Amino acid sequence: MRLRGISLVAILAIVTGGCAHADAALSAPEHGVTAAPEPAVAERGPSPAAKESGLPTEVRRRLDRALAAYLGSRPGRFAVAVHDGTTNVRYTFRQRDPFMLASVAKVDILLALLMKAQREARELTDEERQHAALMIRNSDNASAQHLFTAIGGPQGLARVLRELRVTHTVPGYSWGETLSRPSDQVKVLERLTDRAGPLTARHRRYALELMSSVTPEQAWGVSAAAGHGRVALKNGWLPVRTHDGLWTVNSVGRLALPGHELFVAVLSERSPDMGAGIETVERVARTAVRAFTGTPSTLSVSASPTADVG
Repeated sequence: MRLRGISLVAILAIVTGGCAHADAALSAPEHGVTAAPEPAVAERGPSPAAKESGLPTEVRRRLDRALAAYLGSRPGRFAVAVHDGTTNVRYTFRQRDPFMLASVAKVDILLALLMKAQREARELTDEERQHAALMIRNSDNASAQHLFTAIGGPQGLARVLRELRVTHTVPGYSWGETLSRPSDQVKVLERLTDRAGPLTARHRRYALELMSSVTPEQAWGVSAAAGHGRVALKNGWLPVRTHDGLWTVNSVGRLALPGHELFVAVLSERSPDMGAGIETVERVARTAVRAFTGTPSTLSVSASPTADVG
């Protein structure tokens, strides 16, 4: 699941559907053609891992240096968090200050929706399923707003996140303005998909099915670090007026690789255009995942850094 190049036409086609704008909302949702769904990422049980730990000291230092050097060469800023669910090893980089989530917040909304259905001891309605599919697969804004309202808006989302100990995420009045850290979005992915999380097996499979079958034009981001593994992901992107029109570009996902189940979140802001933001996110994901797997990624940067839309 990766994008082999984003032309200006392609970006113009997807940007209006991807995210709520922080100051001037991208109000026209996209109803693009959804590709035939890929098989959902196979659900894994937790491995008998040691207690939670960090990367080995020398590996962490090398990764810190590599990411710091890359950050110094790029416009804007980024942060990343990775959790290896197989070995229970975690890593974070430069995540003190929060980032706007844009359409990554739709993953949080999906989690809250499934939790709501479970509390009410019912299945999702046909209407909820239709909106959830459009929200995740097509990044449809109107469907996201419908479900955001259904879960109780920012107060409802905040309540669910607090219950699940996702403690550094502040939902915005507009869902796209939600502020968070990469490590919190890793927690959201875990609560949504992990067997040890709060959701039933049916709801976990449903979430993975949606995130494993996003429309191909939106299958960039953390998928660049997957090699021949399998990916369930959601991306977010928008130009932010308070950042002088510079771009927020984010990607979160679950990578099922040989010997590793990785939850990855890369958040970035102030890129000059969408392509540059995607290039940053993909490079960061590949670099961080390589430290966990010990092997170089087989994928190269896949987005054109020169496409200027904003």
